[in-house]
Amino acid sequence: MPVIDHLFAIGRIRKAVWQLWYPFLTRRLRGEEVLFLNYAYEEIPPQAIPLSPADEPDRACIQLYHHVATQADLRGRRVLEVSCGHGGGASYLTRTLQPDSYTGLDLNPAGIRLCQQRHRVAGLSFVQGDAEQLPFGPDTFDAVINVEASHCYPHLPRFLAEVARVLRPGGHFLYADFRFADDIAAWEQALAAAPLTRRHTRNINAEVRRGMERNSRRSQDLVARHLPKFLQGLGADFAGVQGSRIHKALADGELTYRSYCFEKPAGKAATAG
Repeated sequence: MPVIDHLFAIGRIRKAVWQLWYPFLTRRLRGEEVLFLNYAYEEIPPQAIPLSPADEPDRACIQLYHHVATQADLRGRRVLEVSCGHGGGASYLTRTLQPDSYTGLDLNPAGIRLCQQRHRVAGLSFVQGDAEQLPFGPDTFDAVINVEASHCYPHLPRFLAEVARVLRPGGHFLYADFRFADDIAAWEQALAAAPLTRRHTRNINAEVRRGMERNSRRSQDLVARHLPKFLQGLGADFAGVQGSRIHKALADGELTYRSYCFEKPAGKAATAG
């Protein structure tokens, strides 16, 4: 099998696994207020973002969304979040940053149903769809947000091309994700080849690790109560429990977590198809 075909086969398998994992989690966590599926973020000194009592339990996860989304001004803008999970970030950003509209998209149909039932916020809507085949026309959005999801996609360049297609010229791609050391070169190559101009990059390993530690007790409790024993190690990594493989990899540099702000160059209007 040629190398490229092998890579695509691995990507398809990875995607199939995630298509099973996320609906499984959504069903397992039913009845819990688990509105964020991302890792967390804690600066020193703390950001001190004013939160409502309802949002306060999710402060560390909200801080990651706040860090990523405030790299551009979203007030009055049309915003798309790709891979919105359980919609907590979409709800928070819509309520606080006042975009004109905010669309959350996710591949997980159970997650989208949860979002539609749980998050009834003016200007906020949710749609089921694929990150690599966005169901929107060219030059539709002023900003695209993607938080800690692109490592799940089989073909990152295809996703980045879709982001550029649906962004209007001058629009922003606000992005955060991680890669293990063996995957960083391919990640950087894909980002460099995207038809977008990089404005900011920041390594946030330390902030994400502190956020994990802040959330660790709650995350460990959810893993213990909702996952069978044979899946609890995977669940601890997924939740970023203190002492998990992911948490340790952030500390020793085996894993790199970064945030980015990209801009679609002016005059680069997309073409349909």
